[in-house]
Amino acid sequence: MSNGDVIDRLIEAPVITSFSRIGCELRSRVDGWASLDGYDLRGQVIVVTGATSGVGQAAATQLARCGATLVLVGRSTTRNETAVSQMIEATANAGITAVAADVGDYAQVRALADRVLADYSRLDVLIHNAGALANERHETPDGTEATVASQVLGPFLLTGLLLERLTQSPPSRVLSMSSGGMYTAGLTVSELQISAQQYKGAEQYARAKRAQVTLNEMWADRFGHRGISFHSLHPGWVDTPGVAASLPRFSKLMRPLLRSPHQGADTLIWLAADDGALESNGAFWHDRRCRSTHKLRSTRKTDTIERRSRLWAWASSSTGLDLPAQ
Repeated sequence: MSNGDVIDRLIEAPVITSFSRIGCELRSRVDGWASLDGYDLRGQVIVVTGATSGVGQAAATQLARCGATLVLVGRSTTRNETAVSQMIEATANAGITAVAADVGDYAQVRALADRVLADYSRLDVLIHNAGALANERHETPDGTEATVASQVLGPFLLTGLLLERLTQSPPSRVLSMSSGGMYTAGLTVSELQISAQQYKGAEQYARAKRAQVTLNEMWADRFGHRGISFHSLHPGWVDTPGVAASLPRFSKLMRPLLRSPHQGADTLIWLAADDGALESNGAFWHDRRCRSTHKLRSTRKTDTIERRSRLWAWASSSTGLDLPAQ
């Protein structure tokens, strides 16, 4: 075991050092992180959902700076247009467009996929970053809890709809932004959507993120042989408008230790750009290293073949996704 591995384990053990800006700053020095400005992504097409604020906006801006052709996805046309203008001005990259879509609305997801397929002959990276922690329960028109719709089913549908284009653009990548909060939740299908009477935003968010990470592993198992690398990650604790709004007490108390949006986006950008991401498939990452998807024995016990199969079948039937043969 190298000195870097030893130091990383010491940082990883306490959550406060691993998830805070302390972990990012120490690991970047110990592991000698390459500058993100050194990647040349000219000619690559990247779709980024949730790209108009926070981590998504920071990631998209850096990817644009590296020369990528970007499709930003956000719910608001006005915010999308503002983000595109700001990124073009900041990066001098004119290859940035936006599509207004709510990834929790399956009709809009299908329209988004149709637009990408019509406009681009290749797709190098698909980034699922959209979604927020909601303190009040909401449902989509079809009756699905909104967190699950936007962070589990919507991304599942979009990946499936763009699967052939990703297959035609090897080596391509699908990246899912999860959360360290998923460590507290086991894998469930029957209780994935918390009822109105029992609803707790943080718990619902954690369950959705657990399902998202599990599906990422299953995508890799089923379709990784097509030249697509599927990875998920968590950004640590990041100072974003979303965190301030959904977790105000935590945000205020921990602000001195919270990561900047750029620090939170670092590993996402690295996974989108570095060849190291092509050396494995289905992994879960934090600070440019693979991590275990479980920290608790109780959550590990829930991660069964039967529940995984049920999750995939439920996601397929809920979205009406007719997947091609593996």
